[in-house]
Amino acid sequence: MKRFGNLYSQIYDMDNLKLAHKNARKGKGWYEEVKEVDSNTEYYLEKLQSMLKRHDYHTSEYEQFTKKESNKERIIYKLPYFPDRICQWAIMQVIEPFLMRTMVTHTYSAIPGRGIHKALRDVKNAMWNDIPNCQYCFKFDIKKYYSSINHEILKWKFRRLFKDAELLYILDEIIDSIATAKVENILDIWLMSEDYDETGIPIGNYLSQYCGNFYLSEFDHWLKEQLHVKHTYRYMDDVVAFSGSKNQLHEWKAASQEYLAKNLRLKMKKDWQIFPSYVRGVDFVGYRIFLNYILLRQSTCKKFKDKMLSIQKKVENGQLMNHSEWAAINSYDGWLKPCDSWRLKDKYLTPVVPDAYRYYREVVKRKAV
Repeated sequence: MKRFGNLYSQIYDMDNLKLAHKNARKGKGWYEEVKEVDSNTEYYLEKLQSMLKRHDYHTSEYEQFTKKESNKERIIYKLPYFPDRICQWAIMQVIEPFLMRTMVTHTYSAIPGRGIHKALRDVKNAMWNDIPNCQYCFKFDIKKYYSSINHEILKWKFRRLFKDAELLYILDEIIDSIATAKVENILDIWLMSEDYDETGIPIGNYLSQYCGNFYLSEFDHWLKEQLHVKHTYRYMDDVVAFSGSKNQLHEWKAASQEYLAKNLRLKMKKDWQIFPSYVRGVDFVGYRIFLNYILLRQSTCKKFKDKMLSIQKKVENGQLMNHSEWAAINSYDGWLKPCDSWRLKDKYLTPVVPDAYRYYREVVKRKAV
């Protein structure tokens, strides 16, 4: 693998920092910390530039909060807008093209121009156009993926790609910053162990999305180039693979478990499945994909119905929806477009659309002006 250098100075280049601030503030212009930087942008960006040049930038203290998604509770780590979020954007703007070179075309999360809808289209195209080789599906994800990413392995992967010592130093600093945030929880359990090996990157950290994707990129290549899996698709740590043979999928499952444990120190969740693709449908990236039709995932569908009914009841009582509710309407409209959802849309979304337009005219548009 070719290694790349002379990149660190590009990170603190003032044009790159200005672009980082512009990208990092999108959708957050009303945040007080963003307004503070906006009030004297030149001062703050020069301050960050100086920190990076002198090598005295250190990741700030994380704010931690718990977010519940379905039946899962995740600890989210949030960093201040300045200097951290601007700094991480500045780093990613420089290294993203090099990370992209390591990734196969059928991985999607945190990759510009791909995302959920492209993942859905690619799986749909495989299932609809290559029926003999998609009779059975192997579906799995990684047990506690973000918290299981090994720091030393991740650093080694970056060293295989980059030879810029200054860049590697700042990447190491950000990767290891989670250790400080977790130390109160792990002190009694881990620090007494001589073979303790730091694991975990923070969910909510902008750089973590790319680290998570990059960590599994060699696994993608191994599936394609060593196991010769024709149809395999990954969205972060959610993986689906297809074959015309159930026995072949069981062989791939055993080989994948061994590879993940040996090379990445990861464990496959015990709820992995191998099943007939067209009988059950393939649940992936929020949709259930069958032959010739696509449905919204059942749990997402229930959340959508509950949210729209709640908004409808509110506006019928004469109240104006809030920004979060307006954003939810737009988000669910996007979710519904790729699937067979005419009845859902007509019954639950259409009744609140006029009030969403009203909110846009009276609040969003005025704020933009």
